[in-house]
This record gives sequence, C-alpha cells and structure tokens, in this order.
Amino acid sequence: MNPAPTDDRFRRRNNVTVTGRADGPVLLLAHGFGCDQNMWRLVVPMLATDFRVVMFDYVGSGRSDPSAWSEQRYSSLEGYASDALEVCEELDLRDVIFVGHSVSAMVGVLAAARAPQRFSRLVMVAPSPRYIDEDGYRGGFSADDIDELLESLESNYLGWSAAMAPVIMGNADRPELGQELTTSFCATDPDMARVFARTTFLSDSRADLKTVAMPTLVLECEQDVIAPREVGAFVNDAIPGSRLVTLEATGHCPQLSAPQATAAAIADFIEVAR
Repeated sequence: MNPAPTDDRFRRRNNVTVTGRADGPVLLLAHGFGCDQNMWRLVVPMLATDFRVVMFDYVGSGRSDPSAWSEQRYSSLEGYASDALEVCEELDLRDVIFVGHSVSAMVGVLAAARAPQRFSRLVMVAPSPRYIDEDGYRGGFSADDIDELLESLESNYLGWSAAMAPVIMGNADRPELGQELTTSFCATDPDMARVFARTTFLSDSRADLKTVAMPTLVLECEQDVIAPREVGAFVNDAIPGSRLVTLEATGHCPQLSAPQATAAAIADFIEVAR
C-alpha cells in the first residue's frame, strides 16, 4: 500500500529512514547538536541484524525540511522531543528503545515523560543534563566558558566549527574523525545552529532525570571534554536502577570513534533488560 501524502510530507520533514529487521525491537536513534543521522552509520549495520532501526533528523539539521523550522519551537528541548514523538506517532511505534546522543539523551527523557506508553528503554550516549558547573555539580564548563563559546559560535559559525569539532571529537591521532564532525557542523544553517546551540548549552535537565522509570543505559567515554566522567556518574546516580558503562573510547562521539564497542554495549543492555 502506498503511504498517504501526509506520510510523505512527514518523512521528508524529518528525513525519516527505517532499516533493519522488520519484526525486531525498535531502536530510535536521535543525533546531537550539529549532527544528523549520518553519525550513526557505523553502528547501524551491527544493530540492523537484530533490530528495526529508525533514524531521523531534527528539523534544522541534516536533510530535514528547513521550511518546517521555527525558532520558537526549537528554542526549547521540548521542541526536539516533539519531533521524536511525532516520528513515533506517524510510524505508530511502540516499546521503543530511545537511543539519544549527547543532548538527545535529555530529549529522550522529555519524550518518555510525555508519552511513556511509547517507550520501553532508554540509552543515553555521552549524556549531559547541564553543561555549566554549579556548587556541588561539575558539568565541565564555567558560565564564562559557555558565554564565550556561544559568542564565538554566533559571530563566526564556520570558524567556530573548524576549531571546535576536532576538540569535541577527540582522537587527535585520527584527524579524519574531527574533519567529519567539522563537515557536519558546517552543513548546518548558522541561524538554526545558533538556536540549537543555545538550547543545548544553556539547558538544565537535572530535575527531569527523576522522571525516568524505565531500564536505562548510561554510556560514557573514558575521556570526553563535553561530558566528563563526573557527569556520567551524576546521571547514573540520578536514575534509579540505571546501568553505567564506560567505553574504552576517547571523545564525545563513540558511535564514530568506537562503533563496535558502542553497538555491543547497546545490544548487551537490551538483552539483559528483556
């Protein structure tokens, strides 16, 4: 049966792609700031044999429909959660395992709180509920650090991307990884990126972690300048019964730098949680 026209528009809006085992458990892969679903391409082949893998681009990222973008909607993480929920609703997905990278880990928390009947598990890849340090909490950045980061991004987005992407990626001995992230950043519309960046780096989702009531995996890297180990420990402590796994990986994007370990950790967690 051919999809309805509205379904076509929906798929184009968020560049929705579906692959893998049609009758397998559903993995919904959500990318982070400055990225798109292409960031998952190295783990997908390893997951697709056992899972139905659904990927999408947030509006304003990747190959999404830029005409659907609204600064008001995407000035809040709730706007990104709405994108994820609309993907689930349009495809009528149930028992979804939400896999969120970076800020999308918190988007998954918000989406699950709004529609708990849609989700069964949560996988948080290099999560951070708050990037700014506070008394008793280390997010990895001072308020001045974030102000400077956002000012640099807004004044010269392409220059900021070229300078910051390799730092975020880490793995200086593998410069092709930093170049890939730079390319991804530079492909994003600067005005849309500015809004997503402010939404990301000024967010504070720590209180939302208390709403998580499903099996949760917290995946962190041994070294990550964006989400240091203290953040992983905080997230794990805040979610009752969550499982913390530290990958032998460097940088903020283990799905690119350590795809086999990332895919294996996700698959092992789902098998244990069944």
